[in-house]
Amino acid sequence: MKILADQNMPLVDALFSPLGDVERFDGRTLTAAQAQHADVLLTRSVTQVNEQLLDSNTQLSFVGTATIGIDHIDQGYLQNRGIPFTNAPGCNAIAVAEYVLSAMLVLAQQQQFSLFTKKVAIVGVGNIGQCLADKLAAIGVQTLLVDPPRAARGDSGQWYELEQALAQADIISFHVPLVKEGSHQTRHLLNAERIAALASNKVIINASRGDVIDNAALLARQQSDNDLHLVLDVWENEPHILTELMNYVDLATVHIGGHTLEGKGRGTFMLYQALCQHLGIRAEATLSELLPTPSLNELTLSPSWTLQELGSLVHLIYDVRRDDAIMRQALATEGFDSLRKNYPVRRELSTLRLRGDNPHLSALAALGFSI
Repeated sequence: MKILADQNMPLVDALFSPLGDVERFDGRTLTAAQAQHADVLLTRSVTQVNEQLLDSNTQLSFVGTATIGIDHIDQGYLQNRGIPFTNAPGCNAIAVAEYVLSAMLVLAQQQQFSLFTKKVAIVGVGNIGQCLADKLAAIGVQTLLVDPPRAARGDSGQWYELEQALAQADIISFHVPLVKEGSHQTRHLLNAERIAALASNKVIINASRGDVIDNAALLARQQSDNDLHLVLDVWENEPHILTELMNYVDLATVHIGGHTLEGKGRGTFMLYQALCQHLGIRAEATLSELLPTPSLNELTLSPSWTLQELGSLVHLIYDVRRDDAIMRQALATEGFDSLRKNYPVRRELSTLRLRGDNPHLSALAALGFSI
């Protein structure tokens, strides 16, 4: 069995080589000729999986993407071919939520505000948005939840219209899938009109899809007023992004919000489990045995430690300023995709075990730390 896998997926050889012959490919440049003889195709979001790629392959029996998003997959085509397909919903939810938390705590330090006094709008409350909402609730931060499809279904909770949230929230974080048409279209959800209407000093965070925000309109607003605080992990037209916009962005990164070692490994492992189920065999491997022990894994908190020091604690594990510096210093010479491919190891909050007699340990456990 020939297993064709994206070169940026971790743990592929360890998990899949017992099942077949593994061959890696560049997700941006995969051709129909390369894919022609694959029995299994494992991708990420940069590969368009459609008739053009697969029409000459007559033996493909399984397709998986190690991502939550599926806008790069022609599901109708796969269904017509009778090719089973799976994605990895929730695999990087923790990673993206922690990326956003790290960014908010950086801005709180730089702009001299307390996160605990701010209202945070979460636009898109799926796996990632809900994970972020739960983490913020654990530390007492007020959230405004925006998810028209969930509101229309009658899901429990208090739902806000986007216009309400844009007006009332201090921080707006986007976590929607890319939907290009229909009543719940998200392409340019934050369009020129809405960008122009934003009050000064709003914080806008996009860790979903680049096309969710009109980047040209955002640049025009910033060139005119430069009064918004921006955190952009995703960009329109990746990897050929509007680099001029970086000059007006507080924190800029190369679409790595979900790229913790745990998050990427979780995505690969979910595909491994799905393929084993498809083949009717037992999944022998476990994810925990494949991940290395982190260099910092235990810390004692004194009784006097408070949540006002949360930024220092979170940034021990992940400080987004590292990745902002990498993008600004190396984008021109290395390129967007190369920086993603060579992204340095990043771990999740759960890799740090906290101990001590401190009243905030339960909140920190809900935030993601091990206790």
